[in-house]
Amino acid sequence: MTSSIAVFTSDLRLRDNPVLHAAVRAADQVVPLFVLDPGLVRTGFAVPNRMAFLADALADLDAGLRERGGALILRKGDPVAEIRRVADRVDAAEVHIAGGVSGYAGRREARLREALAADGRELRVHGAVVTAVEPGEVVPAGKDHFAVFTPYFRAWQRIEPRPVLAAPRRVPLPELSGLRCEPLSAVTALAPGDTSPGLPRGGETAGRRRFTAWRRSGLGGYADDHDDLPGDATSRLSPYLHFGCLSPVELVRRAQESGGEGAEAFVRQLAWRDFHHQVLAARPDAAHTDYRTRQDRWRADAAEIAAWKAGRTGYPLVDAGMRQLRHEGWMHNRARLLVASFLTKTLYTDWRIGAQYFLDLLVDGDMANNQLNWQWVAGTGTDTRPHRVLNPLAQAKRFDPDGAYVRRWVPELAGVKGRRVHTPWRLPEDERARLDYPDPIVDLDAGLARFKRARNRD
Repeated sequence: MTSSIAVFTSDLRLRDNPVLHAAVRAADQVVPLFVLDPGLVRTGFAVPNRMAFLADALADLDAGLRERGGALILRKGDPVAEIRRVADRVDAAEVHIAGGVSGYAGRREARLREALAADGRELRVHGAVVTAVEPGEVVPAGKDHFAVFTPYFRAWQRIEPRPVLAAPRRVPLPELSGLRCEPLSAVTALAPGDTSPGLPRGGETAGRRRFTAWRRSGLGGYADDHDDLPGDATSRLSPYLHFGCLSPVELVRRAQESGGEGAEAFVRQLAWRDFHHQVLAARPDAAHTDYRTRQDRWRADAAEIAAWKAGRTGYPLVDAGMRQLRHEGWMHNRARLLVASFLTKTLYTDWRIGAQYFLDLLVDGDMANNQLNWQWVAGTGTDTRPHRVLNPLAQAKRFDPDGAYVRRWVPELAGVKGRRVHTPWRLPEDERARLDYPDPIVDLDAGLARFKRARNRD
Protein backbone atom coordinates (compact mmCIF):
# COMPACT_ATOMS: atom_id res chain seq x y z
CA MET A 1 0.00 0.00 0.00
CA THR A 2 1.44 3.38 -0.99
CA SER A 3 1.07 6.47 1.17
CA SER A 4 1.14 10.22 0.66
CA ILE A 5 0.74 13.23 2.94
CA ALA A 6 -1.52 16.23 2.39
CA VAL A 7 -0.13 19.08 4.48
CA PHE A 8 -2.81 21.65 5.21
CA THR A 9 -1.68 25.24 5.65
CA SER A 10 -3.88 28.08 4.37
CA ASP A 11 -6.25 25.66 2.61
CA LEU A 12 -8.46 24.28 5.37
CA ARG A 13 -11.15 22.79 3.16
CA LEU A 14 -12.19 19.60 1.39
CA ARG A 15 -13.81 21.15 -1.69
CA ASP A 16 -11.62 22.51 -4.48
CA ASN A 17 -8.40 21.67 -2.71
CA PRO A 18 -5.65 20.71 -5.20
CA VAL A 19 -3.38 19.59 -2.35
CA LEU A 20 -5.80 17.01 -0.98
CA HIS A 21 -7.02 16.06 -4.47
CA ALA A 22 -3.48 15.30 -5.66
CA ALA A 23 -2.51 13.43 -2.49
CA VAL A 24 -5.56 11.16 -2.79
CA ARG A 25 -4.82 10.43 -6.44
CA ALA A 26 -1.12 9.77 -5.77
CA ALA A 27 -1.40 6.93 -3.26
CA ASP A 28 -3.59 4.23 -1.77
CA GLN A 29 -3.60 5.93 1.63
CA VAL A 30 -3.38 9.55 2.71
CA VAL A 31 -2.37 11.31 5.92
CA PRO A 32 -4.12 14.70 6.22
CA LEU A 33 -1.69 16.67 8.38
CA PHE A 34 -1.66 20.08 10.02
CA VAL A 35 1.40 21.21 11.96
CA LEU A 36 0.94 23.86 14.61
CA ASP A 37 4.17 25.83 14.61
CA PRO A 38 5.02 27.50 17.96
CA GLY A 39 7.12 29.89 15.88
CA LEU A 40 3.85 31.56 14.87
CA VAL A 41 3.97 33.34 18.22
CA ARG A 42 7.18 35.07 17.16
CA THR A 43 5.72 36.06 13.79
CA GLY A 44 2.70 37.69 15.43
CA PHE A 45 0.22 35.39 13.69
CA ALA A 46 -0.83 33.51 16.81
CA VAL A 47 -3.31 35.85 18.48
CA PRO A 48 -6.55 34.84 20.27
CA ASN A 49 -8.96 35.79 17.47
CA ARG A 50 -7.12 33.91 14.74
CA MET A 51 -6.36 30.91 16.91
CA ALA A 52 -10.03 30.57 17.89
CA PHE A 53 -11.08 30.75 14.23
CA LEU A 54 -8.32 28.29 13.32
CA ALA A 55 -9.51 25.82 15.96
CA ASP A 56 -13.02 25.98 14.52
CA ALA A 57 -11.69 25.45 11.01
CA LEU A 58 -9.56 22.45 12.01
CA ALA A 59 -12.45 20.86 13.91
CA ASP A 60 -14.70 21.27 10.88
CA LEU A 61 -12.03 19.87 8.57
CA ASP A 62 -11.52 16.86 10.83
CA ALA A 63 -15.26 16.17 10.89
CA GLY A 64 -15.41 16.25 7.09
CA LEU A 65 -12.42 13.93 6.79
CA ARG A 66 -13.94 11.45 9.25
CA GLU A 67 -17.09 11.31 7.14
CA ARG A 68 -14.79 10.13 4.33
CA GLY A 69 -12.88 7.52 6.30
CA GLY A 70 -9.99 9.77 7.27
CA ALA A 71 -9.01 12.08 10.10
CA LEU A 72 -6.90 15.15 10.58
CA ILE A 73 -3.57 14.53 12.27
CA LEU A 74 -2.58 17.57 14.31
CA ARG A 75 1.05 17.90 15.33
CA LYS A 76 2.86 20.66 17.20
CA GLY A 77 6.46 21.63 16.58
CA ASP A 78 8.80 22.63 13.80
CA PRO A 79 6.84 21.94 10.57
CA VAL A 80 9.76 20.41 8.68
CA ALA A 81 10.70 18.09 11.51
CA GLU A 82 7.11 17.00 12.15
CA ILE A 83 6.29 16.41 8.47
CA ARG A 84 9.50 14.45 8.10
CA ARG A 85 8.65 12.25 11.10
CA VAL A 86 5.16 11.47 9.80
CA ALA A 87 6.48 10.77 6.30
CA ASP A 88 8.97 8.32 7.78
CA ARG A 89 6.29 6.69 9.92
CA VAL A 90 4.01 5.92 6.95
CA ASP A 91 6.80 5.70 4.34
CA ALA A 92 5.21 8.38 2.19
CA ALA A 93 6.70 8.77 -1.27
CA GLU A 94 5.19 12.24 -1.75
CA VAL A 95 4.27 15.20 0.42
CA HIS A 96 1.77 17.70 -1.02
CA ILE A 97 1.48 21.32 0.13
CA ALA A 98 0.09 24.63 -1.15
CA GLY A 99 2.47 27.32 -2.33
CA GLY A 100 2.76 30.43 -0.16
CA VAL A 101 4.05 33.94 -0.72
CA SER A 102 5.26 35.11 2.67
CA GLY A 103 8.89 34.91 3.70
CA TYR A 104 7.85 32.38 6.35
CA ALA A 105 6.19 30.13 3.74
CA GLY A 106 9.15 30.40 1.40
CA ARG A 107 11.66 29.41 4.05
CA ARG A 108 9.45 26.51 5.15
CA GLU A 109 9.16 25.22 1.59
CA ALA A 110 12.91 25.41 0.94
CA ARG A 111 13.75 23.59 4.17
CA LEU A 112 11.09 20.96 3.60
CA ARG A 113 12.20 20.26 0.04
CA GLU A 114 15.79 19.75 1.15
CA ALA A 115 14.85 17.54 4.10
CA LEU A 116 12.52 15.31 2.10
CA ALA A 117 15.02 14.97 -0.75
CA ALA A 118 17.58 13.75 1.77
CA ASP A 119 15.10 11.02 2.72
CA GLY A 120 14.38 10.08 -0.88
CA ARG A 121 10.91 11.63 -0.85
CA GLU A 122 9.37 14.24 -3.12
CA LEU A 123 7.72 17.54 -2.23
CA ARG A 124 4.93 18.62 -4.56
CA VAL A 125 3.90 22.28 -4.26
CA HIS A 126 0.52 23.25 -5.69
CA GLY A 127 -0.50 26.64 -7.05
CA ALA A 128 -3.89 28.36 -7.34
CA VAL A 129 -4.84 27.09 -3.89
CA VAL A 130 -4.52 30.22 -1.78
CA THR A 131 -5.13 32.57 -4.73
CA ALA A 132 -7.24 32.35 -7.88
CA VAL A 133 -4.26 33.10 -10.12
CA GLU A 134 -0.86 31.96 -8.93
CA PRO A 135 1.70 34.72 -8.20
CA GLY A 136 4.06 34.94 -11.15
CA GLU A 137 1.59 33.48 -13.62
CA VAL A 138 1.03 36.92 -15.15
CA VAL A 139 3.95 39.35 -15.26
CA PRO A 140 4.74 42.48 -17.29
CA ALA A 141 7.47 42.33 -19.91
CA GLY A 142 10.90 42.37 -18.32
CA LYS A 143 9.66 42.49 -14.73
CA ASP A 144 8.83 39.98 -12.03
CA HIS A 145 5.49 41.49 -10.91
CA PHE A 146 2.90 44.14 -11.60
CA ALA A 147 3.28 47.25 -9.44
CA VAL A 148 -0.04 48.82 -10.50
CA PHE A 149 -3.38 47.08 -10.13
CA THR A 150 -5.19 48.12 -13.33
CA PRO A 151 -2.75 46.53 -15.83
CA TYR A 152 -2.48 43.53 -13.52
CA PHE A 153 -6.25 43.14 -13.52
CA ARG A 154 -6.38 43.26 -17.32
CA ALA A 155 -3.81 40.46 -17.51
CA TRP A 156 -5.49 38.58 -14.65
CA GLN A 157 -8.83 38.59 -16.49
CA ARG A 158 -7.26 36.82 -19.47
CA ILE A 159 -6.37 33.81 -17.31
CA GLU A 160 -8.98 31.06 -17.34
CA PRO A 161 -9.39 29.78 -13.74
CA ARG A 162 -8.66 26.11 -13.35
CA PRO A 163 -11.69 23.78 -12.98
CA VAL A 164 -13.27 23.54 -9.54
CA LEU A 165 -12.42 20.23 -7.88
CA ALA A 166 -14.99 18.18 -6.00
CA ALA A 167 -14.31 17.03 -2.48
CA PRO A 168 -12.87 13.50 -2.43
CA ARG A 169 -15.39 10.79 -1.68
CA ARG A 170 -12.89 8.80 0.36
CA VAL A 171 -9.71 9.74 2.19
CA PRO A 172 -8.32 6.35 3.25
CA LEU A 173 -6.11 6.72 6.29
CA PRO A 174 -3.18 4.32 6.91
CA GLU A 175 -2.74 2.52 10.20
CA LEU A 176 -1.44 5.20 12.55
CA SER A 177 -1.16 3.38 15.84
CA GLY A 178 1.46 5.06 17.95
CA LEU A 179 1.44 8.27 15.91
CA ARG A 180 1.14 11.25 18.24
CA CYS A 181 -1.77 13.62 17.63
CA GLU A 182 -2.31 16.84 19.57
CA PRO A 183 -5.73 17.83 20.93
CA LEU A 184 -7.44 20.86 19.40
CA SER A 185 -6.97 22.70 22.67
CA ALA A 186 -3.29 23.04 21.71
CA VAL A 187 -4.34 25.59 19.07
CA THR A 188 -6.01 28.06 21.39
CA ALA A 189 -3.38 27.40 24.07
CA LEU A 190 -0.84 28.93 21.71
CA ALA A 191 -2.50 32.33 22.20
CA PRO A 192 -4.35 32.49 25.52
CA GLY A 193 -6.55 35.51 26.08
CA ASP A 194 -9.98 36.89 25.35
CA THR A 195 -11.38 36.81 21.84
CA SER A 196 -13.59 39.48 20.30
CA PRO A 197 -17.19 38.86 21.45
CA GLY A 198 -18.57 39.11 17.90
CA LEU A 199 -15.99 36.80 16.32
CA PRO A 200 -17.46 34.70 13.46
CA ARG A 201 -17.36 30.93 13.58
CA GLY A 202 -14.60 29.40 11.50
CA GLY A 203 -14.59 26.48 9.12
CA GLU A 204 -15.57 25.41 5.62
CA THR A 205 -19.14 24.62 6.63
CA ALA A 206 -19.72 28.09 8.07
CA GLY A 207 -17.95 29.74 5.14
CA ARG A 208 -19.96 27.93 2.50
CA ARG A 209 -23.18 28.69 4.32
CA ARG A 210 -22.28 32.38 4.43
CA PHE A 211 -21.30 32.49 0.75
CA THR A 212 -24.45 30.69 -0.36
CA ALA A 213 -26.68 33.11 1.53
CA TRP A 214 -24.76 36.21 0.39
CA ARG A 215 -24.61 35.06 -3.23
CA ARG A 216 -28.38 34.78 -3.19
CA SER A 217 -29.16 38.05 -1.40
CA GLY A 218 -26.13 40.33 -1.61
CA LEU A 219 -24.02 39.64 -4.67
CA GLY A 220 -26.36 41.35 -7.14
CA GLY A 221 -26.20 44.69 -5.32
CA TYR A 222 -22.53 44.53 -4.38
CA ALA A 223 -21.35 47.09 -6.95
CA ASP A 224 -23.65 49.75 -5.52
CA ASP A 225 -23.70 48.76 -1.85
CA HIS A 226 -20.23 47.52 -0.88
CA ASP A 227 -19.17 50.93 0.52
CA ASP A 228 -22.40 51.49 2.44
CA LEU A 229 -21.24 51.37 6.06
CA PRO A 230 -24.58 50.94 7.87
CA GLY A 231 -25.89 48.64 5.13
CA ASP A 232 -23.14 46.10 5.88
CA ALA A 233 -23.48 44.67 2.37
CA THR A 234 -19.99 43.22 1.95
CA SER A 235 -19.57 39.46 1.74
CA ARG A 236 -17.65 39.10 5.04
CA LEU A 237 -15.82 36.18 3.44
CA SER A 238 -12.29 37.47 4.06
CA PRO A 239 -11.65 35.31 7.17
CA TYR A 240 -12.70 32.19 5.27
CA LEU A 241 -10.47 33.12 2.34
CA HIS A 242 -7.56 33.86 4.65
CA PHE A 243 -7.69 30.41 6.25
CA GLY A 244 -8.58 28.70 2.97
CA CYS A 245 -11.97 27.51 4.22
CA LEU A 246 -13.23 28.78 0.86
CA SER A 247 -11.47 28.51 -2.48
CA PRO A 248 -10.82 31.77 -4.34
CA VAL A 249 -11.01 29.85 -7.61
CA GLU A 250 -14.46 28.56 -6.73
CA LEU A 251 -15.66 32.01 -5.64
CA VAL A 252 -14.51 33.51 -8.95
CA ARG A 253 -16.23 30.74 -10.90
CA ARG A 254 -19.49 30.96 -8.94
CA ALA A 255 -19.61 34.75 -9.15
CA GLN A 256 -19.01 34.65 -12.90
CA GLU A 257 -21.82 32.12 -13.25
CA SER A 258 -24.16 34.58 -11.48
CA GLY A 259 -23.11 37.45 -13.75
CA GLY A 260 -24.03 41.12 -13.47
CA GLU A 261 -22.32 44.24 -12.16
CA GLY A 262 -22.29 42.98 -8.59
CA ALA A 263 -20.46 39.81 -9.59
CA GLU A 264 -17.96 41.83 -11.64
CA ALA A 265 -17.25 44.11 -8.69
CA PHE A 266 -16.81 41.13 -6.36
CA VAL A 267 -14.43 39.37 -8.76
CA ARG A 268 -12.42 42.59 -8.97
CA GLN A 269 -11.95 42.48 -5.18
CA LEU A 270 -10.74 38.89 -5.43
CA ALA A 271 -8.26 40.10 -8.06
CA TRP A 272 -7.04 42.79 -5.63
CA ARG A 273 -6.31 39.99 -3.18
CA ASP A 274 -4.29 38.14 -5.82
CA PHE A 275 -2.52 41.38 -6.76
CA HIS A 276 -1.21 41.85 -3.23
CA HIS A 277 -0.07 38.23 -3.09
CA GLN A 278 1.95 38.60 -6.30
CA VAL A 279 3.55 41.80 -5.00
CA LEU A 280 4.58 40.13 -1.73
CA ALA A 281 5.83 37.03 -3.57
CA ALA A 282 8.20 39.24 -5.55
CA ARG A 283 9.02 41.63 -2.70
CA PRO A 284 8.72 39.75 0.61
CA ASP A 285 10.47 42.62 2.39
CA ALA A 286 7.36 44.76 1.71
CA ALA A 287 5.77 43.10 4.72
CA HIS A 288 7.88 45.36 6.92
CA THR A 289 9.64 47.97 4.75
CA ASP A 290 8.30 50.65 2.42
CA TYR A 291 7.53 49.34 -1.05
CA ARG A 292 8.18 52.86 -2.31
CA THR A 293 9.87 55.01 0.27
CA ARG A 294 8.72 58.61 0.74
CA GLN A 295 11.52 59.35 3.19
CA ASP A 296 8.91 59.83 5.90
CA ARG A 297 9.92 60.96 9.35
CA TRP A 298 6.91 59.62 11.12
CA ARG A 299 5.56 61.09 14.33
CA ALA A 300 5.03 58.82 17.32
CA ASP A 301 2.65 60.53 19.73
CA ALA A 302 1.79 57.83 22.29
CA ALA A 303 -1.42 59.54 23.43
CA GLU A 304 -2.71 59.91 19.88
CA ILE A 305 -1.91 56.29 19.04
CA ALA A 306 -3.67 55.11 22.20
CA ALA A 307 -6.74 57.21 21.36
CA TRP A 308 -6.82 55.77 17.83
CA LYS A 309 -6.62 52.19 19.12
CA ALA A 310 -9.31 52.81 21.73
CA GLY A 311 -11.71 54.48 19.31
CA ARG A 312 -11.52 57.78 21.20
CA THR A 313 -10.14 60.17 18.57
CA GLY A 314 -13.16 62.49 18.72
CA TYR A 315 -14.05 61.70 15.09
CA PRO A 316 -17.06 59.38 15.35
CA LEU A 317 -16.67 57.54 12.04
CA VAL A 318 -13.02 56.74 12.78
CA ASP A 319 -13.94 55.60 16.27
CA ALA A 320 -16.83 53.48 15.03
CA GLY A 321 -14.48 51.52 12.78
CA MET A 322 -12.02 50.92 15.59
CA ARG A 323 -14.78 49.78 17.94
CA GLN A 324 -16.09 47.36 15.31
CA LEU A 325 -12.59 45.93 14.98
CA ARG A 326 -12.35 45.21 18.70
CA HIS A 327 -15.84 43.72 18.91
CA GLU A 328 -15.82 41.54 15.80
CA GLY A 329 -12.16 40.99 14.91
CA TRP A 330 -13.22 42.38 11.56
CA MET A 331 -13.88 45.80 10.05
CA HIS A 332 -15.81 47.04 7.04
CA ASN A 333 -13.40 47.74 4.19
CA ARG A 334 -14.46 51.37 3.77
CA ALA A 335 -13.81 51.90 7.48
CA ARG A 336 -10.40 50.22 7.15
CA LEU A 337 -9.41 52.75 4.51
CA LEU A 338 -10.59 55.65 6.64
CA VAL A 339 -8.96 54.66 9.93
CA ALA A 340 -5.70 53.85 8.14
CA SER A 341 -5.69 57.22 6.37
CA PHE A 342 -6.43 58.99 9.65
CA LEU A 343 -3.50 57.30 11.41
CA THR A 344 -0.91 57.57 8.66
CA LYS A 345 -1.80 60.92 7.13
CA THR A 346 -3.89 63.00 9.52
CA LEU A 347 -1.81 61.93 12.54
CA TYR A 348 1.24 61.16 10.36
CA THR A 349 2.05 57.96 12.25
CA ASP A 350 4.07 55.05 10.86
CA TRP A 351 1.87 52.59 8.94
CA ARG A 352 3.61 49.67 10.67
CA ILE A 353 2.03 50.66 13.99
CA GLY A 354 -1.43 50.45 12.49
CA ALA A 355 -0.67 47.29 10.54
CA GLN A 356 0.52 45.53 13.68
CA TYR A 357 -2.55 46.57 15.66
CA PHE A 358 -4.75 45.21 12.90
CA LEU A 359 -2.79 41.94 12.97
CA ASP A 360 -3.34 41.77 16.71
CA LEU A 361 -7.12 41.70 16.23
CA LEU A 362 -8.14 40.90 12.64
CA VAL A 363 -9.24 37.32 12.12
CA ASP A 364 -8.47 37.81 8.41
CA GLY A 365 -5.10 39.47 9.02
CA ASP A 366 -2.32 38.23 6.75
CA MET A 367 0.95 39.64 5.50
CA ALA A 368 -0.07 40.15 1.89
CA ASN A 369 -3.41 41.89 2.25
CA ASN A 370 -2.97 43.60 5.59
CA GLN A 371 0.52 44.98 5.09
CA LEU A 372 0.11 46.00 1.47
CA ASN A 373 -3.29 47.58 2.04
CA TRP A 374 -1.73 49.65 4.83
CA GLN A 375 1.08 50.66 2.51
CA TRP A 376 -1.44 51.54 -0.21
CA VAL A 377 -3.24 53.92 2.15
CA ALA A 378 -0.03 55.33 3.63
CA GLY A 379 1.25 56.19 0.17
CA THR A 380 4.33 53.99 0.50
CA GLY A 381 2.83 51.16 -1.55
CA THR A 382 1.22 50.72 -4.96
CA ASP A 383 -1.35 53.54 -4.89
CA THR A 384 -0.99 55.75 -7.96
CA ARG A 385 -2.22 58.69 -5.84
CA PRO A 386 0.04 58.26 -2.82
CA HIS A 387 -0.74 61.64 -1.23
CA ARG A 388 -4.51 61.34 -1.08
CA VAL A 389 -6.04 61.94 2.37
CA LEU A 390 -9.50 60.69 3.36
CA ASN A 391 -11.41 63.31 5.34
CA PRO A 392 -13.57 61.67 8.05
CA LEU A 393 -16.36 64.23 7.65
CA ALA A 394 -16.49 63.89 3.88
CA GLN A 395 -16.44 60.09 4.22
CA ALA A 396 -19.26 60.25 6.78
CA LYS A 397 -21.42 62.40 4.52
CA ARG A 398 -20.97 59.96 1.66
CA PHE A 399 -20.98 56.55 3.33
CA ASP A 400 -22.87 57.03 6.63
CA PRO A 401 -25.10 60.01 5.87
CA ASP A 402 -27.61 59.47 8.68
CA GLY A 403 -25.05 58.26 11.22
CA ALA A 404 -26.48 54.75 11.67
CA TYR A 405 -23.04 53.11 11.56
CA VAL A 406 -21.68 55.52 14.17
CA ARG A 407 -24.64 55.03 16.51
CA ARG A 408 -24.24 51.24 16.20
CA TRP A 409 -20.62 51.26 17.36
CA VAL A 410 -20.28 54.42 19.48
CA PRO A 411 -23.07 54.09 22.06
CA GLU A 412 -22.09 57.37 23.75
CA LEU A 413 -23.54 59.09 20.69
CA ALA A 414 -26.59 56.87 20.18
CA GLY A 415 -28.95 59.61 21.31
CA VAL A 416 -27.62 62.23 18.89
CA LYS A 417 -30.05 62.59 16.02
CA GLY A 418 -29.27 62.77 12.31
CA ARG A 419 -26.05 63.98 10.79
CA ARG A 420 -25.09 65.91 13.92
CA VAL A 421 -23.72 62.64 15.27
CA HIS A 422 -20.64 63.10 13.06
CA THR A 423 -19.71 66.48 14.62
CA PRO A 424 -20.52 66.23 18.34
CA TRP A 425 -18.11 69.08 19.17
CA ARG A 426 -20.54 71.40 17.39
CA LEU A 427 -23.54 70.46 19.55
CA PRO A 428 -25.03 73.02 21.96
CA GLU A 429 -22.91 73.25 25.08
CA ASP A 430 -25.46 71.70 27.44
CA GLU A 431 -26.01 68.72 25.12
CA ARG A 432 -22.28 68.31 24.53
CA ALA A 433 -21.60 68.27 28.27
CA ARG A 434 -23.84 65.22 28.75
CA LEU A 435 -21.82 63.07 26.33
CA ASP A 436 -18.96 60.91 27.56
CA TYR A 437 -17.10 61.49 24.32
CA PRO A 438 -13.79 63.30 23.69
CA ASP A 439 -13.08 66.39 21.64
CA PRO A 440 -11.11 65.79 18.41
CA ILE A 441 -7.46 65.00 19.11
CA VAL A 442 -6.35 66.86 15.98
CA ASP A 443 -7.72 69.59 13.75
CA LEU A 444 -8.26 68.10 10.29
CA ASP A 445 -6.94 71.13 8.45
CA ALA A 446 -3.85 71.26 10.66
CA GLY A 447 -3.25 67.54 10.14
CA LEU A 448 -3.58 67.91 6.39
CA ALA A 449 -1.16 70.86 6.30
CA ARG A 450 1.37 68.93 8.40
CA PHE A 451 1.16 65.95 6.06
CA LYS A 452 1.63 68.10 2.97
CA ARG A 453 4.68 69.71 4.51
CA ALA A 454 6.12 66.32 5.38
CA ARG A 455 5.63 65.02 1.85
CA ASN A 456 6.55 68.40 0.32
CA ARG A 457 3.21 68.62 -1.41
CA ASP A 458 1.34 71.89 -2.06
